[in-house]
Amino acid sequence: MALKKNYQTLDTFSMSSMTDVIFLLLIFFMVTSTIIFPSAIDVNLPQSSEQTSEKPVTEVYIDSENRYYIVVDRNDSVEIANTSPRELPLEALTSELLRIHQTDSLRSVALYADSLVDYGKVVDILDIASRNNMHVVLATKARSVENKQ
Repeated sequence: MALKKNYQTLDTFSMSSMTDVIFLLLIFFMVTSTIIFPSAIDVNLPQSSEQTSEKPVTEVYIDSENRYYIVVDRNDSVEIANTSPRELPLEALTSELLRIHQTDSLRSVALYADSLVDYGKVVDILDIASRNNMHVVLATKARSVENKQ
């Protein structure tokens, strides 16, 4: 006695597993895109052909409206509670930089100044750093190929 099993082939394709994969990819890209730009300060940097390989851990921003911001990355030797951009007046920015430098004298500072900012504002920050033996890197964006003449 031979028993036959009835197998039916389905003419449809189940998309449920494909939508799960796409949904997970969407979540992954949404999470990683927020990590790429942690600071939300719009600064149009001037162009330069020189670049540095040093990673600064303290960032000072001067936007096009001459407002000062500081972003301090967490480091083992400096206890900073807030790593989001904070707007500060120049005097408070000076005291904050001095406090950070006293805690960690090897910490470098990156200065992100908008290309429309008055040159004197940039010199003010560089002067504060020079008087207190801080290492400052002036941030620029890479020069495009057609501008390298």
